[in-house]
Amino acid sequence: MVDDEPDVVEVIELTFSLQWPGSEVMAAADGESALKLFLTGAPDVVVLDVGLPGMTGFEVCRRLRAISDVPILMLTVKGEEMDRLKGLELGADDYIVKPFSPLELVARTRAVLRRSQAAPLAACSRIIIDEELTVDLDNREVILRGQSVKLTPTECRILSQLVANAGRVVTQKMLLARVWGWESEDDMLMLKVHIARLRQKLGDDAQNPRYIFTERGLGYRFARPASVPPYFLSSA
Repeated sequence: MVDDEPDVVEVIELTFSLQWPGSEVMAAADGESALKLFLTGAPDVVVLDVGLPGMTGFEVCRRLRAISDVPILMLTVKGEEMDRLKGLELGADDYIVKPFSPLELVARTRAVLRRSQAAPLAACSRIIIDEELTVDLDNREVILRGQSVKLTPTECRILSQLVANAGRVVTQKMLLARVWGWESEDDMLMLKVHIARLRQKLGDDAQNPRYIFTERGLGYRFARPASVPPYFLSSA
């Protein structure tokens, strides 16, 4: 928990101890302390406030993403959509808007951790998309022109859904529900930012797509791979 308001941290620590027995909250009040605590404490989830003294939460997020794919849930101020957008672009998995309910924070922290630990959607590990791109869902990576590119757990689950329904449209609401949960099914901003990050890692161009096609007003469609076992394809 990275937040410079002691009262907020105290309430969060109490709520976690009551609602999630066995969990441990490690707290840091600034970015430098947070990075040191991360390296020594090896947390399973990071809850990160944007408005920190000195190093901003955005910079902490950027530095964490450079060394780890740990789930990151960012705290942003109500109405500051640009903060949410920037946090997601830097690699945050989810966000919650201040002021928030401590119980909601516990629930969303559980959810982001559960998604990060979820197994791939199918037993198929490596899927050949075409001569330039191979997807390895077990190891959360893509091989693009012979080079390995790591995916975050969230990006991997989005890609799993798209590939499992290759050639068919997956609606925006369905992607949000299956990747983040039904409570996030109206958060189109979060989905669009993650799709953009995924496209970048796949070497795809939104204006002239090769893999992820936008079906305007509906959702997204993934190009049918050159080689994928038939049991991987979903009827969803």
